[in-house]
Amino acid sequence: MTDAAAKSKLIQGRTGPWEIVMGLEIHAQVASNSKLFSGAAVGFGAGPNEQVSLVDAGFPGMLPVLNRFCVEQAVRTGLGLRARINTFSQFDRKNYFYPDLPTGYQISQLFHPIVGEGVVEVEGEDGEFFDVGIERLHLEQDAGKLIHDLSPSESYVDLNRAGTALMEIVSKPDIRTPEQAVAYVKKIRTILMYLGTCDGDMEKGNLRADVNVSVCREGGYDRFKATGDFSHLGTRCEIKNVNSFRFIAQAINYEARRQIEILEDGGKVDQETRLYDPTAGETRSMRSKEEAMDYRYFPDPDLLPLEIEQAWIDGIKASLPELPDDKRRRLMSQYGLSQYDAVVLISEQAKADYFEEAARGRDAKLVANWVTNELSARLAADGRDFSENTLPAAHLAQLVELIETSVISSKIAKEVFDHVWNGEGSPAEVVEKHGLRQVTDTGAIEKAVDDIIAANPDKAAAVAEKPQAVGWFVGQVMKATGGKANPAAVNEILKAKLGL
Repeated sequence: MTDAAAKSKLIQGRTGPWEIVMGLEIHAQVASNSKLFSGAAVGFGAGPNEQVSLVDAGFPGMLPVLNRFCVEQAVRTGLGLRARINTFSQFDRKNYFYPDLPTGYQISQLFHPIVGEGVVEVEGEDGEFFDVGIERLHLEQDAGKLIHDLSPSESYVDLNRAGTALMEIVSKPDIRTPEQAVAYVKKIRTILMYLGTCDGDMEKGNLRADVNVSVCREGGYDRFKATGDFSHLGTRCEIKNVNSFRFIAQAINYEARRQIEILEDGGKVDQETRLYDPTAGETRSMRSKEEAMDYRYFPDPDLLPLEIEQAWIDGIKASLPELPDDKRRRLMSQYGLSQYDAVVLISEQAKADYFEEAARGRDAKLVANWVTNELSARLAADGRDFSENTLPAAHLAQLVELIETSVISSKIAKEVFDHVWNGEGSPAEVVEKHGLRQVTDTGAIEKAVDDIIAANPDKAAAVAEKPQAVGWFVGQVMKATGGKANPAAVNEILKAKLGL
């Protein structure tokens, strides 16, 4: 790591520099039609308690039955995270009382998770890559939902989410800045969406993060990495259920500063679970440290240990789609794209697929520019994801072809795109309908140049001393031709006429 990179990971306090150290626990709802241990439906938008089975409601005598597809989705995710798949795993009961947990316990995996250690390659904002270690991925049930604002004296319980399958992806403490934390969550979300194991919808709570934040003096993290001794790191606090990239960064910044102020004032950071209040822009205490609670974990007596055959794992691995990192490298080598363009394109599978369809036989760099800039900006302005794009890839390919063949200029192309976006037909049809063909007739361009030089002899004479002033003439010629003159021809003719 360069000195500059190391310094960028420091926060200056009143008494000197501090380092932030973070590990994240990402809770991702498994993309499945039914719950982890029951046949109840999973889906957003149902009325309260419409998707609840007797198992989910904790009725006496009800027994859980493991959903094979949810196990497959967890294995698929583990393979996508380049992690070890454990052929033996086990479900445990995590015992605690809460009104949205009818059974009085959550079925989870503490001692023997389904997925072990892995590693994820993440691109930071500076374009540099860093690795984040995956400690484990385990399957568990989600709890229900409490609603407190429907009555001044009562709380309502909605068990639609109860029993929904979650994958908890636990990272190692390899994340050092708020920006890295956001980049990591984005990368995990992209991988899950490519795999089809989670829809990544953070607004609906289908993907959310618990962020463990601690601070230590400069050099503490390096000593931890060298020895594995957590005493070199500060006391961590967990910020629960953060469900937006912006809030993740804000929560980390606030929490790190809060801990630094406590330590610099001679105090001690208490290990605890906290919530982030986006309105106030601060974290607040939720409960004391988790280790102080006795969850009385023990193997669930209603569920046998899970033993997976290696042949089944190999079959799932063979069916994996091209993953984001592989696609990024291929786009760079196959199409000659920059790392930046490739990273932007792979951020959404629909965007990468659209690019490849539009780039067949065309200038790939030019296509990438239109996909990542103009088209993406229009979709964002309309509040739509790329998967909701209705502009045919063939239309964008034709637009680029018209630029490549000098039928239109890049400037005119934006006007053509406006008409196409508004549903006026293909780019070729728009060009003919609105008379937007580029003027390549050198005679017509020469006449325009001669007229402007004749009308501005003083400016023409000044160009000899100040060659950059030719730009004014270019603008005047383009204006005289309605922006349709071929810019290269205009520049060439002007230079000849003005003796440049």
